[in-house]
Amino acid sequence: MSDIQIPIEEHPLQPFLPEGARLLMLGSFPPQKKRWSMEFYYPNFQNDMWRILGYLFYGDKEHFVDKSRKVFKKEEIVAFAEGHGLAFYDTASSIRRLQDNASDKFLEVVEPTDVELLLRHLPQCRALCTTGQKATDTICALFGISQPAVGGYTLFNIGDKEMRLYRMPSSSRAYPLALEKKAAFYRNMLRELGILAG
Repeated sequence: MSDIQIPIEEHPLQPFLPEGARLLMLGSFPPQKKRWSMEFYYPNFQNDMWRILGYLFYGDKEHFVDKSRKVFKKEEIVAFAEGHGLAFYDTASSIRRLQDNASDKFLEVVEPTDVELLLRHLPQCRALCTTGQKATDTICALFGISQPAVGGYTLFNIGDKEMRLYRMPSSSRAYPLALEKKAAFYRNMLRELGILAG
């Protein structure tokens, strides 16, 4: 048996908590820096989160993509998230990466995020959204709530505030579902919350 200690990684980004945010979107943990195309959430160019949101809000999955440089347009993304009341963080504040890749399957959560603390900064937030199985497992364990079906939500309370936990399909391409089909789940949630018109 090996005595090599796997290092603990601390979360590399500050929580993104814009004033007036109504939805807190929570992944598991960012990929390794070598996979980043910008210093923000969902930075891996192979992750489709920003393509899904571009498709839903602008009818163009490349809206937030700089194809020539193979990066996402961070300034546009930040302005978009602020303007639409979307907050971002992850369900783990520190992890061990058991394999040298971005797979959630090989993440060991060392310290789960204090989500209640984040929500104190988001008084208008009434919903959480997990964007993958590891994130869903972590939040459900944290609050002792049952897992919603993919695309659905579970009601729970934090103090006297009723919250919804939405479970969305992962925006990673490792999750085998066409972008447009994933987007349909996100569209329903964003419409229910009044963030997306129509």
